Amino acid sequence: MRYWSIFAAATLAVLMLAMSSGAWAASKRVALVIGNSNYQAVSQLVNPRNDSTDVAAALQRLGFEVMLFHDLNYDNMRRNLREFSRRAQGSERALVYFAGHGIEVNGTNYLIPVDAQLRNDLDVQFEAIPLDSGMLAVEGAGELRMLLLDACRNNPFLNKIKKTSSTRSIGRGLARVEPAVGTLVSFAAKEGTTADDGEGRNS
Repeated sequence: MRYWSIFAAATLAVLMLAMSSGAWAASKRVALVIGNSNYQAVSQLVNPRNDSTDVAAALQRLGFEVMLFHDLNYDNMRRNLREFSRRAQGSERALVYFAGHGIEVNGTNYLIPVDAQLRNDLDVQFEAIPLDSGMLAVEGAGELRMLLLDACRNNPFLNKIKKTSSTRSIGRGLARVEPAVGTLVSFAAKEGTTADDGEGRNS
């Protein structure tokens, strides 16, 4: 038996329950699934590749057209988010799932590509992907837009980043998000807290 992320499983269970009414039968559903495990500047994560693979398979069973990627660098994350945003235009439901490292700096959440170095707090703006990019990528869906962020791990970048300003804050976990109507943002842990990666196949 394959065990996978409790966070992802619970969220997809809600999707399955909603779809059981048959209301989604004829709608176009698209998903972008990213699992970043092989980080270059910090220790690698075991589970994002497994979690993302299992989530992608579950979404395909639910009728989603899935783009699945592993270990994306900065350029490839931006490129695939842009391509997905085009696919999401005119869809009924669009979903982005990201497993890997995330960080919050000055109240802004960022998703971390595998090639990020993040030597200081200013680097985050140039080496990481703001969560807003993910929210824009699903914006073209007409009925439901979802971001599932399995990115609330205890981030080793926090021990490396040098602060260039005493007023700039670097938080634990991710900051609270207030999405627009029709958009759901789901974290693996509540704002300001972290979730373990786990030692089994999945987080």
